[in-house]
Amino acid sequence: MMEPEEIARLKALMEWEGQRTAQPEGFPVLPDMPAGRYTSPEYFALEQQHVFRKSWLFAGHLDEIPEPGCYMRWHNAGDPIVIVHGMDGTVRAFHNTCRHRGAPVVTEDRGKSSRLMCGYHNWTYKTDGSLVGVPERRDFPADFDMSCRGLLPVRCELFGKIIYVNFDMEAMPLLDWLGPLAREWEEFAFDRIKLAARHSFDLQCNWKVAMEANMEVYHVPFIHPNTVAPLVDSRRNLNTIYPNGHARMLAPPPVTTDREHVRAIDSPPGWRQIDSVGELGRTCTQSYTLFPNWVSPLSNYFVPPLVFWPTSLGTTRLELVTMALDWGDAPAPDLWTVPDETQPNGRQMSPIILEDTQFGEAIQQSMQGSAFRSVPLSYQEARIYSFHQSLDRMIGPGNVPEHLRVDPVIGAEWVWPNDPRVSQMEREAAHAGAEARAAAE
Repeated sequence: MMEPEEIARLKALMEWEGQRTAQPEGFPVLPDMPAGRYTSPEYFALEQQHVFRKSWLFAGHLDEIPEPGCYMRWHNAGDPIVIVHGMDGTVRAFHNTCRHRGAPVVTEDRGKSSRLMCGYHNWTYKTDGSLVGVPERRDFPADFDMSCRGLLPVRCELFGKIIYVNFDMEAMPLLDWLGPLAREWEEFAFDRIKLAARHSFDLQCNWKVAMEANMEVYHVPFIHPNTVAPLVDSRRNLNTIYPNGHARMLAPPPVTTDREHVRAIDSPPGWRQIDSVGELGRTCTQSYTLFPNWVSPLSNYFVPPLVFWPTSLGTTRLELVTMALDWGDAPAPDLWTVPDETQPNGRQMSPIILEDTQFGEAIQQSMQGSAFRSVPLSYQEARIYSFHQSLDRMIGPGNVPEHLRVDPVIGAEWVWPNDPRVSQMEREAAHAGAEARAAAE
């Protein structure tokens, strides 16, 4: 949980953001971003190769493989993999590819078994990936070494009950990747929350177009006048940039709204409050970008990530996930989707998500036209610019063609724990205090 001094500083900065009349002192001018970052097959291929193959990616929740022997297929980032709750209790991930002739060892989305067996020739593996069974072993050479032909591993680590995978076997540990987010997320009970809902929807736009709609509040008064705007004061929004491409948006409600009271009234029956959540999680919108493709508001009721998976240059699969404390016998909570009356047991996106995605296809079509040449971003959209800097950093600046590159103008002095806005706020407060004292004298 945040210390009282940190909470007080963040609350003061939100008020300062609402009162400023210009960008913060020293904040860099953000150059236009090249249009091709959204439309270029070359840049899309670089993202796939360097970003989604080297980042920690959300894969699932322990509830999906709750017991030893349980497994699940996962194929949201290219190579098909299988995630297994081992008989020894350890969760592991492997390429879902038999080491014999390449057939999948798992063909169902979910299952449970003490062994993984390829259906083609019945090569059999333990849940730790080791090869233990080869039919007609006599037909292979005498020195055929089964010990070096186990399933190929994929990095797999947990944060609480959330499962992450990484195709880069040399990647930094998950906790190092999360950095300061790991400490800030402790209050949201990642080790206790259960999976309540997980649904996917296909969008007709580049994954960044869809994701960036959830990375700024500049649009809130115009796109969400009756849904989000009554709960979020976009002028007092405070963005924080973290190492490794992550970011946080913190925004209080309008002065006429008691966010904590509204949440308590609107929470569905059966929803339990996470009692460890601090003041800001109860009273503000506290939303995190976990690089590269997770955006989630965190509160005293839920952890509901939106996860954006590129399926082609111009298409995206959006996963809408709700996680919460055990809801008992009440219906499982689902923050992002609502029943679809046109389909038996079907779901459709909630009004808030529909508002955010409604322009995606039209934007993508417009971006493909000759009139779309560059993207100018404001200070309020700096979280997006910083995200693009992180994309290029992961790809490697030397690998990005010059005409597609963003200039890395947001320097380390703007990355947590640094924040030049604090000293500017303190100077202005001291100056205002001096003026008030002089006027009183």
